[in-house]
Amino acid sequence: MFLHCGSFQFDLSRPLVMGIVNVTPDSFSDGGRHSGRESAIAHALKLLEEGADIVDIGGESTRPGASPVSLQEELDRVLPVIEGLHGAAVSIDTFKPAVMKQAIALGVCMVNDINALQDAAAMKAVADSQVAVCLMHKQGEPQTMQLQPGYGHVLDEVAAFLRARIVVAEAAGIARERIVIDPGFGFGKTLEHNLALLRELEKLTLLGVPVLAGLSRKSMLGALTGQNAQQRMSASIAAALIAVQRGAKIVRVHDVRETVDALKIWNAINGDAQ
Repeated sequence: MFLHCGSFQFDLSRPLVMGIVNVTPDSFSDGGRHSGRESAIAHALKLLEEGADIVDIGGESTRPGASPVSLQEELDRVLPVIEGLHGAAVSIDTFKPAVMKQAIALGVCMVNDINALQDAAAMKAVADSQVAVCLMHKQGEPQTMQLQPGYGHVLDEVAAFLRARIVVAEAAGIARERIVIDPGFGFGKTLEHNLALLRELEKLTLLGVPVLAGLSRKSMLGALTGQNAQQRMSASIAAALIAVQRGAKIVRVHDVRETVDALKIWNAINGDAQ
């Protein structure tokens, strides 16, 4: 399986590592640490040096309870960073069509959309390009999504939503080789929902496109370990490995070097079996 990602083509015979670069003052894990252009660029280059296949640049926090950011503010945060990473494999983490269009013009290879291109203008921005797209499931909006999430059967409902979004994206002209899906751990899900999704993650691979798992430092890991966000590296690596064992082709992480090392061991044992 290959992922066509703008000018990049990734061989998914081994799992990819997506490094997180939050150009925000309020992200749950590292808010404010890389909010300046030079700091964000330096951090992204460090993650690439540590083995990240892609770096995911975000200018608006989508943590539970996060406040919205204006279009101009988001553009001011992310565009200078993308310009500074010219030639690297960069993903833009946004749901705003205008941000997508300008980021694509600057050379990003992927759009990571928590709204799964449900905005017609977002769908057109991606369809008119050659970039890859990550379609994510969420229930509700970041401001309120964790208040009372509820499902009949979480995996069935997530799978049905993602299946439908794949169909719509393909109908719009986005080739299947450009599509990634994300079950949206922590986006309108309780701890029990998140664990059920991770336990049954392999079933999402039946949709025929790569699965991305974003578990790094999330509150579900804090609930299980009692550790704060900065102390969840071990739990994050364990969760990433479990996701890969259950079929995830991309893991989105803060701790790139440590995750890459863990996956080198996993690949040495399991690579020949894929």
